[in-house]
Amino acid sequence: MRVLAFLGLFVLLALPARAQAPITLVVNFVAGGPSDLMARFLAPELSQILGAPIVVKNSAGAAGVIGAAEVARARPDGQTFLLSPIGAMAIQPNFRNDMPYRPHDLVPVCQVADTPVVLMSAPGGPRTLAEVASRAREAQGRFNFASTGPGSMPHIATVALARAMGAEMTHIPYRGNAEAVVSLLRQDVGIFADQPGTLRANNLHPIAIFAEQRSPEFPDTPTLREEGTDLVYSIWSGLFAPPGTAPEVIARMDAACQRALQQPAVIEGFRRLATPIVYRDAAAFRAFRDAELEKFRVVMRDAGIRPGD
Repeated sequence: MRVLAFLGLFVLLALPARAQAPITLVVNFVAGGPSDLMARFLAPELSQILGAPIVVKNSAGAAGVIGAAEVARARPDGQTFLLSPIGAMAIQPNFRNDMPYRPHDLVPVCQVADTPVVLMSAPGGPRTLAEVASRAREAQGRFNFASTGPGSMPHIATVALARAMGAEMTHIPYRGNAEAVVSLLRQDVGIFADQPGTLRANNLHPIAIFAEQRSPEFPDTPTLREEGTDLVYSIWSGLFAPPGTAPEVIARMDAACQRALQQPAVIEGFRRLATPIVYRDAAAFRAFRDAELEKFRVVMRDAGIRPGD
């Protein structure tokens, strides 16, 4: 009997350990853009920390709403998370009347980044804010600007800028950064407001920055405040979980997120994107998200920004 018991124990120990089920990290924009690249820098480190494979899945469309809605419908079993920038979390709920999820459905897990918005142009495009205003006025409404979708930060920031300058511009929305950049390089559009990583990756020209102070990455680029237009916008990003996800699951991913952001590979990857790492834990990120929801309700009400702008 002892021999049989020993053999049974030996067989049990010899069996391979049960593999952890993969975790899906949904990115609500197309591959190759800043959100996608951040996810791919984070995924290997999160996988190592959690002991489970991380699969990055791009679910793009509707300025991030499609991917966010997918996660809002997902089972709250700790196997699905969302990496999203501000748009689908705090701007779209104030912009659209047909949101497929409620603003507070998705559970904040951790903030990972916050980067100022940069107004940019392609070679041959306007070089200064004064030139943007001049070209827009001369074009009489036919001066185009790109965005990553109606209700995205690039859209809202540029509409606010146009109204502050008293210039009429035409909004051309795209599914993601890559499509917008192609259009910019073709000069189908004159300007694009987005994260610094987009500018760097495509050798574009920084016109002005929507920030309180100049960026160390672009010390020669003036702020809009310096140019006489006091607009300050940034694109923050973070992880979210489906509604109903257990607090212990949120806490585990939050702790992994904090550790991952301290790893050299992530620090270097975000540096190459010119994207400052900004970490907030689940509780602080929830409070921040809620404050941003209210902030953009007021911003869009006061600016008169509506669907179709």
